[in-house]
Amino acid sequence: MIKQLTHFMFALAMMSLVGCQSTTGKTAGQTIDDASITTAVQAKLSQDRLSNFSRIDVDTERGVVTLNGVVKSAEQKMRVVELARGVAGVRTVNNNLQIQAP
Repeated sequence: MIKQLTHFMFALAMMSLVGCQSTTGKTAGQTIDDASITTAVQAKLSQDRLSNFSRIDVDTERGVVTLNGVVKSAEQKMRVVELARGVAGVRTVNNNLQIQAP
């Protein structure tokens, strides 16, 4: 089911990207690559068995992934970055994750 949802999210993202070059300055290929990376990172985070990272916001701009949200520990923060870096096409990761106060 998650795989089907991932494919649906990717298809939906692709449909919304038509004509984006004039507003973003990116080529259609760059836009598709960034959307693919974002979808792949989100899928990895939601499938992680150690924690539920499905509420983390993932944005990608020219292969640079930016993560926003809240995690429960420093270990989880490192785990999210590790998962994001494991996706093909990711050049670097900006980690804006906050650790939830106890």
